[in-house]
Amino acid sequence: MAVPLPTRSVDLIFEFKQYTPHPGKADALRERFWQWTVPTFQRLGIRVVSVFAPRERTDELWYIVAFNDEPSRQAAWAAFAGDAQWQQVKADSERDGPLLASQTSHVLQALQSPEAPRPEHAWPPGLI
Repeated sequence: MAVPLPTRSVDLIFEFKQYTPHPGKADALRERFWQWTVPTFQRLGIRVVSVFAPRERTDELWYIVAFNDEPSRQAAWAAFAGDAQWQQVKADSERDGPLLASQTSHVLQALQSPEAPRPEHAWPPGLI
């Protein structure tokens, strides 16, 4: 179920997630993420904004997702956790042990949209 997002990115809630796999599980984690997690997110209205691997720890998987608001974020994660198809995929992929050693999550609110005028108190041009 795709949920239409607000037209201004400043109105969105973003979540930055960092996954650290168990040793030797990075490839399996990435495969599951692209083949199952992302399609499940899309089906449940979780918009994947971007996916990264940090240069200094290439086995990790980092990504940013977006939601219309906090209630939508909470409802989407609850739906994901309770999704029977996802639960089966997770169980099947972890027969030889969990893929994730740890994960962190940071909920973010945009300060301004890229197309908005720069407020006087923002960072000077060229600093960031």
